[in-house]
Amino acid sequence: MSEEAPTDPRRVAIDAIVRIDEGGAYANVVLPKLLAETELEPRDKAFVTELVYGSTRRKRALDHVVDRFLLEDPPPTARAALRIGAHQLIELGTPPHAAVSATVSAAPKRFRGMVNAILRKVATEAKAGVDYPSLGVELSYPDWMLSRLADELGADAAEAALRTMNEAATVQRRDDGYVQDESSRRVAAMVPSASGDLVFDMCAAPGGKATEIAGRGATVVAADMRLSRVGLITGNVERIGLDGVAVIQADGTRPPFAPATFDAVLVDAPCSGLGALRRRPDARWRITPADIEALGTLQADLLRSAAPLVKPGGTLVYSVCTLTKRESVDVVGAVAADLAELGFVATGSVGDGWRTFGDDVEVLEPGPDHDGMCRAIFRRG
Repeated sequence: MSEEAPTDPRRVAIDAIVRIDEGGAYANVVLPKLLAETELEPRDKAFVTELVYGSTRRKRALDHVVDRFLLEDPPPTARAALRIGAHQLIELGTPPHAAVSATVSAAPKRFRGMVNAILRKVATEAKAGVDYPSLGVELSYPDWMLSRLADELGADAAEAALRTMNEAATVQRRDDGYVQDESSRRVAAMVPSASGDLVFDMCAAPGGKATEIAGRGATVVAADMRLSRVGLITGNVERIGLDGVAVIQADGTRPPFAPATFDAVLVDAPCSGLGALRRRPDARWRITPADIEALGTLQADLLRSAAPLVKPGGTLVYSVCTLTKRESVDVVGAVAADLAELGFVATGSVGDGWRTFGDDVEVLEPGPDHDGMCRAIFRRG
């Protein structure tokens, strides 16, 4: 490791935030790369992760507090330093002297005086209690997102979901060593399978659901359209040492299989991720209503192409880790006639946190150990 490897956790966090804000980097991609270049201890790496994920997630709320004391918009590195300093003071409860002095030391020298002055004022504000002008600012989400989920889930449920998604995500380690979130396991559990069954996981990367299903004895064909994501599936299958997963590169809208090939088909479709925002802290600032519209069209195409692949008596599972009706209720509605023509009947049932979300669709709002998601389950007669 080079002697010049970064050793200040806050400086690494500032670098990451600038790359996310200014360079368009994804937090879950850029941060592991930056941490790998450091000589930080595991505890310090965890602190960097909290600073980057937490201050990115809480960007709107933190910037609101900081901006009250600014005369003009600061340069990106100064903005990043102010944000992580405010995060420590407001969200983490770090003692003011420690938060301010350490953050000032991590800031570029030419901005240290300004960062010091502003963070001292933020410390006073944090001690007195921050007064936010709106729920959107307090929760740190775009207004359109708050409004849309309130309209579709109900105001109380939307607020509860958004508050939950401001908390840190959790994962579990399976018996085979694979690290997986609970929501992914719940999706895999929706797919009935047994030894001898053939299952198609249409959008399988990174492979958690495919390997979970194969672990029950089924043979799984795991597909993804992008070669890089196919590599993720292959790597995970090889690490676990499973023989029951065949990995292919394929476009789900044009699957290379004959009708009635599979006992079950899982369409865990690409989506906006509005039910899993705690895992992607920058996603709330990237996704737009136009993206949701485009994704809804793609999802309907995937579901429509998946349905004929199911054998008579087989199961079709559609799931998305989002909470919008455009990506769930509207998608199922768009293909309802096709499903009926093929003899599909909805078989989902509410319970275990799930509730009705429109014809044939159920929603599970985010909880302490799982993300929010929507599902529709059909059996072919």
